[in-house]
Amino acid sequence: MYRYLIRPLLFLFDPEKVHLFAVRSLSLAYHIPGVSDLLRNIFTVKHDSLKREVLGLTFDNPVGLAAGFDKDAEMIDLLEPFGFGSIEIGTLTPKPQPGNEKPRLFRLKEDQALINRMGFNNGGVSDAVVRLKARKSNVIVGGNIGKNKLTDNDLAINDYEYAFEALFSVVDYFVVNVSSPNTPNLRELQNKEPLSLLLNRLQERNNEKAKRKPILLKIAPDLSDGQLQEIAEIVQETKIDGIIATNTTISREGLVTEAQKVEEIGAGGLSGKPLTARSTEVIKFLRSALGQDICIIGVGGIMTANDAVEKLAAGANLIQIYSGFIYNGPSFVKNINKAVLNAGQ
Repeated sequence: MYRYLIRPLLFLFDPEKVHLFAVRSLSLAYHIPGVSDLLRNIFTVKHDSLKREVLGLTFDNPVGLAAGFDKDAEMIDLLEPFGFGSIEIGTLTPKPQPGNEKPRLFRLKEDQALINRMGFNNGGVSDAVVRLKARKSNVIVGGNIGKNKLTDNDLAINDYEYAFEALFSVVDYFVVNVSSPNTPNLRELQNKEPLSLLLNRLQERNNEKAKRKPILLKIAPDLSDGQLQEIAEIVQETKIDGIIATNTTISREGLVTEAQKVEEIGAGGLSGKPLTARSTEVIKFLRSALGQDICIIGVGGIMTANDAVEKLAAGANLIQIYSGFIYNGPSFVKNINKAVLNAGQ
């Protein structure tokens, strides 16, 4: 019903407005007694074979929601009944910021893709902490952290440290986002020297705690094999816990959508089906480079349940979805988990 009735209707409207409408509608629906339990019964798949012991945490299943969907930690209790094994919030920055000018989110329906140039729009980490403390569900939550747009790269380490300290007691793991294409010069932080300094600083703060939290690095799909090898070496040297592969791409190769339309949309990160093959390639490369002990979360172009199975077979311990959830609807998590069970992954 979603694909043939609901999605065509929703896709008539601006995607960012549709997102806000969906949040408000779910919030209102949950005021009706029993709605969340009903959704949980419909969409959640429970099976011991789906559980994953990763990062010192027990995930009920390997399917997570990628960062960007719930930037401000407003939707955790609304989304948990749809069967996610984890939900990643953010990207959160120390100070609130409006992000880039609208429109900034675009559908490429012919390509089953999205282009976004949101620009880390969020209400700031402090407000998110208040909501995280009040959440009711016990789904695993990751905190995706970044720097404010106006913070120079040579001071970025302070922004990441601030967000890390603020979120430490209210998230289960951290993701260091240095790979979004929508914050000027952010991807320069993927270079060896600044990235090593950043990860070592966070590890120092982490190791000062009574019990440390896992730290993962989210990387771009546009890195060369040489750059990926360097990233793998940095991960091993800094002893962080894993990599999320991958963020959105700046490439526009192979799109079916009319070139003029793509050009009119302009800059932004591309996600969805065009990213499927590349993100899987990156996962395979990193698994070979890193061995079996370091966690890899596969994300990018998971548009079918089979895509998810392929990511796991390529070496991902867990997966995350975003565009696939938008294009396939609320049953997508359930369908993936059934496919994972059938494949014995």
